[in-house]
Amino acid sequence: MTSAEFDSISWRKGSRCAANGTCVEIAAMGTVRAIAARDAKHGDASPVLLFSVREWRTFTDRIKQGDLDASL
Repeated sequence: MTSAEFDSISWRKGSRCAANGTCVEIAAMGTVRAIAARDAKHGDASPVLLFSVREWRTFTDRIKQGDLDASL
């Protein structure tokens, strides 16, 4: 996808965004049935990661289950 295609989508910030902009923005890419994610701190200059709907659902389910929590 080109950067112009990413400009036309609506980005949403994560609900746990820090005041300094340390968070992730996501967008539904309906035309290709994918989820785009980027670093909100860098906005349009940020690299964009694309996930299939299935990959994104698996990722968020694992977060909710605590599977990806860092071991301290």
